[in-house]
Amino acid sequence: MASKEFPIVPRPVKPVKTENRIILGPTLPVAESIPILQMLRDNEPFSMRGQPPVVWDHAEKHHVYDAYGNKWLDWSSGVLVTNAGHGRREIRDAIIAETERGLIHTYCFPSEARAKLAKKLVEIAPPTMTRAFILTTGSETTECAIKLAQTWGVKHGGPQKNIIVTFDEAFHGRTLGSQLAGGIPALKEWIGDLDPRYVQVPFPGSNIVFDKSFDLFERTLADKGVKPENVAGVMSETYQGGHCGFMPDAYAVSLREWCDKYNVVMIYDEVQAGFGRTGKMWGFEHHGIVPDLMCLGKGMSSSLPIAAVIGKEDIMNLYGPGSMTSTHSGHPLGSVAALASIELIEREGLVENARVMGERLKKGLLKIHKRHSKIFDFEGRGLVYGFMALKDRVSLVPDDELAFEIIRACFEAGLLMFAPVGRGGGTVKISPPLCITADAIDESVEVFGWVVDEVVEKMR
Repeated sequence: MASKEFPIVPRPVKPVKTENRIILGPTLPVAESIPILQMLRDNEPFSMRGQPPVVWDHAEKHHVYDAYGNKWLDWSSGVLVTNAGHGRREIRDAIIAETERGLIHTYCFPSEARAKLAKKLVEIAPPTMTRAFILTTGSETTECAIKLAQTWGVKHGGPQKNIIVTFDEAFHGRTLGSQLAGGIPALKEWIGDLDPRYVQVPFPGSNIVFDKSFDLFERTLADKGVKPENVAGVMSETYQGGHCGFMPDAYAVSLREWCDKYNVVMIYDEVQAGFGRTGKMWGFEHHGIVPDLMCLGKGMSSSLPIAAVIGKEDIMNLYGPGSMTSTHSGHPLGSVAALASIELIEREGLVENARVMGERLKKGLLKIHKRHSKIFDFEGRGLVYGFMALKDRVSLVPDDELAFEIIRACFEAGLLMFAPVGRGGGTVKISPPLCITADAIDESVEVFGWVVDEVVEKMR
């Protein structure tokens, strides 16, 4: 997670003008934007600081623009939201049309927009997942999945079957339940007494976990005094957002079998991975397994806040009418935006584009990594990678200063990313929109490469 902030004092920058990047200079942030940046700092909490100081004016496909003539090649997707691309006309038109009809809120009363989106989500989900509950944010979906899993557990195994197992270093949101389920201790310090029903085990896709066997999962539960028959649900991110690591396929298959054996609800948090980000529509498809519930958000609409839980009918139907709802569930504007975004992803083959462009991106990152393998690691798949800055390869201690300076230098060169994330704030996250082109991949990798070279030389 970001722990530093970018100063809003203008810094000299070199002019840039290419097909994908324009930096006019002479400074960034742009002098005219500083009153807006200062207004935000004067009126928002400190926690909202931390991103590169560009005041967004508009964005198109894989480019972001300010109001002063600058243009960035985007490696952020607005934190993995704009899968179909920024500002797509089809999505904007759908929102405008729904607004002009005069329908901008429905609560849980039926609407055609919600009906069409729910149907579409079920159609593109695995055949066993036949119910879609539309919500607003990713945190809402993980909390909902936890609630359903614990309800299922108590119903089928008694009051003692209420334990939720998640993974070390996991991030499932910022609300109380989602942070109890998370595996980052620093994010739970504010809670105080932690709920013993939430148990973490090592994540086998992490670069600091060397035992990748499923036996470690079972041993860890035994060491913590957790009986398998008392577990209600197991929840995992498809890849861990802080370092983009995936669990091994064999581990995922064994976990699916273990959940079946002990009647445990298997939950995949696909908030970052869903809708084509990894080169498949759903990230868990890489493992050849299907969970019982999946949590969706971010890239669902490429625009407005909307999220969903999709799952098996007998689990999703545990609650009666009116007892599992949300004020903005299936909001009409979010619903039409999501439907338009999904249709764009399908029509333009953006899942396959993510796979192909992801291979191109990976080759470029591998060359950069080889030049600096003693202080970098990288993981990912499709169009999401984590490029991890390390103090050294022996201790694997993150280098947050190096990651921060790389992101700052890229920003000043016209390549936009969000602030460092992951363990110790040492990971540079790379996640361009899925509509990115080959020339934009090549240019962005070239920029990233020479920035890494220069920053390493300067700091080492």
